[in-house]
Amino acid sequence: MTYKFLLDLALILLSTKLLGLLTRKVNMPQVVGALLAGLILGPACFGVLQETEFITQLSEIGVIVLMFTAGLETNIKELKNCGVASTVVAVIGVIVPLIGGALLGHFSSVGGENLMQNIFIGVVLTATSVSITVETLKELGKLNTKVANTILGAAIIDDVLGIVVLTIVSSLAGESANVGLILLKIFLFFIFSGVVGLIFFKLFSMWFNNSQKDLRRYVIVAFVFCLLLSFVAEEWFGVADITGAFVAGLILSGTKRSHYITARFETVSYLFLSPIFFASVGIAAKMDTMGVALIVFSVLLVVIAVLSKIVGCYLGARMTGFNNKESIQIGAGMVSRGEVALIVANKGKALGLVSDVLFGPIIIMVVLTTIIAPILLKIAFRDKHHQQDPQDNPPAEPNPYEGKLIDPYDGSLID
Repeated sequence: MTYKFLLDLALILLSTKLLGLLTRKVNMPQVVGALLAGLILGPACFGVLQETEFITQLSEIGVIVLMFTAGLETNIKELKNCGVASTVVAVIGVIVPLIGGALLGHFSSVGGENLMQNIFIGVVLTATSVSITVETLKELGKLNTKVANTILGAAIIDDVLGIVVLTIVSSLAGESANVGLILLKIFLFFIFSGVVGLIFFKLFSMWFNNSQKDLRRYVIVAFVFCLLLSFVAEEWFGVADITGAFVAGLILSGTKRSHYITARFETVSYLFLSPIFFASVGIAAKMDTMGVALIVFSVLLVVIAVLSKIVGCYLGARMTGFNNKESIQIGAGMVSRGEVALIVANKGKALGLVSDVLFGPIIIMVVLTTIIAPILLKIAFRDKHHQQDPQDNPPAEPNPYEGKLIDPYDGSLID
């Protein structure tokens, strides 16, 4: 047994924090520094860190916890109010990148060899990874806003649409996937989540309403529920595990002690899991020798990936009543592709729809959109000339556990 994983973890945690502090000094979100740390120490630059199964699995847990806490902090009432807007934003935000990617593949000299391969380049661009956006919105103090809820809702719908598009293209490419069955499974997942979630919410609330203390057992049971729903989403229904985690957080967000649960998860996420997840995106980038044509294609792919999401989601937001600035914020929040695009690309590679030559540019696109997204969000939310009315954006509900001492044995508050 080798213990190099301990050194890897130490390097990841130290480098992500140092570069995170550095990027904050230049007025950028710390998450950008964490992504750069993985890129610099990974195979793309110095090769000190390599992508391992251990890091990959830890990063998966990291993004699950991140989306679970996002669900816990989401205002369900506000999310419902954004339902129509999120749907329109997601639909147009999938259509525009799909067309843009397919056209790039068709007209580029290094694009796909046939129509389906070109379309699949567009399929990769339809993906959205909202985990980076969630972390950035937290840093900016904008997570509990109408714009943030629209982005979160659109990201969930985007996940579903992405699965549908991937399934249809896979079927047309000759795979024996049944499109109707996949759509049925997606629908059944949300029915299953609603029924099971209601039952769990009732039992969970009855259990701790009889207690006057905030016990750690509540956090453990909440995490078990999160992991089980993530597993069921991925394995039983073919829906992304991070969608299951977010839904689990939404279910528990209505409990009286959601703040206590969130505080516990945010500690372990900030200390350990989130840095590993963000660094892993950069570590996954492996750049082989690239010719001029491939470099040009990579640049165009990044430009289309960024512009198509911003334009598509901007149009969707404007159509549903958001003003110009809010629409740009929503578009910027949907730019990051992250691990979702990598999963789609790997699927395409297995089907023969993504060649080894095109995999490098896709990795570049994923890494750069993940770095660009928080920067664009920071710029989009900056307002030098107008102080926002507090009534337009009410502050998040105060966390009663912030700054409190907690008994290490039973989890109760120490006065």
